[in-house]
Amino acid sequence: MPRALHEVRVRAQRRITRAPRPAGWLACIALALTLILPSAPAKAGPPDKEPVDVALVLAVDISFSMTMHELALQRDGYVEAFRDPRVHAAIAAGPHQRIAVSYLEWAGAATQEVIAPWRIIDGPDAAEAFADFLAEQPLRRTRRTSISAALAQAASLFEALPAPPLRRVIDMSGDGPNNEGRIVTIARNETIDAGITINGLPIMLARGGALDIPDLDHYYIDCVIGGPGAFIVPVRAHAEFADAIRRKLILEIADLTPPRPLIHRVGERPGADCLIGERMFQDWRERNRAR
Repeated sequence: MPRALHEVRVRAQRRITRAPRPAGWLACIALALTLILPSAPAKAGPPDKEPVDVALVLAVDISFSMTMHELALQRDGYVEAFRDPRVHAAIAAGPHQRIAVSYLEWAGAATQEVIAPWRIIDGPDAAEAFADFLAEQPLRRTRRTSISAALAQAASLFEALPAPPLRRVIDMSGDGPNNEGRIVTIARNETIDAGITINGLPIMLARGGALDIPDLDHYYIDCVIGGPGAFIVPVRAHAEFADAIRRKLILEIADLTPPRPLIHRVGERPGADCLIGERMFQDWRERNRAR
């Protein structure tokens, strides 16, 4: 029951219990009608009219190319970031001093799961509660890598925002190129055209797997991220997870662009092959069939 309607009924009941007994039959009829006739339904309004400084989808890779140890480091990085006083300070420094956050795990074209639906983070207590919720969720892995499907799913989440945002941002983490689903640049362009910024957290741990690429940072710059102020923060070692995630969140919350060294973009270089993941997967599958 809406709070306003509940308060109206509580006040009505209090008036009934405190009012003297009606003197005439008209008063009795009036009193009976107030108890029998249903109240007019309250019109549903927006859940929250106060804006948030940013609505942020944390889109997190859980493909099999990530080890369970790496998945734990990644999850712990987000948990610790939302417990960090520096992140709390970044939220408090915004014009509305609150943000909206959702946590989405993704892998192949058919695997996108919202682990944490939209939550308003308006202070340390809410941030800590969000961190505690993430910490309690089980870890899992699954097949393939579809950045394009993850972008489409993340973009759709903004349709159910609990409050109007000043900015909409997708924080895309991943350890490999798109190898399933639509072409990644098509999904990227559609997302940007909708007014959503895509930032990247390329995970570059130099495992040398059949579907790994050495210049994943360049791939993310040329094929994945986009929109006003878009940037990447690469992770190049296990010890960097927590720091990279925290820095990236602070930059996104504060609407800042990192200094050039964080972007790791080489001056003049050939553009990345945005279909390299699909080609590598096709080659890998054909080699396995030939065995």
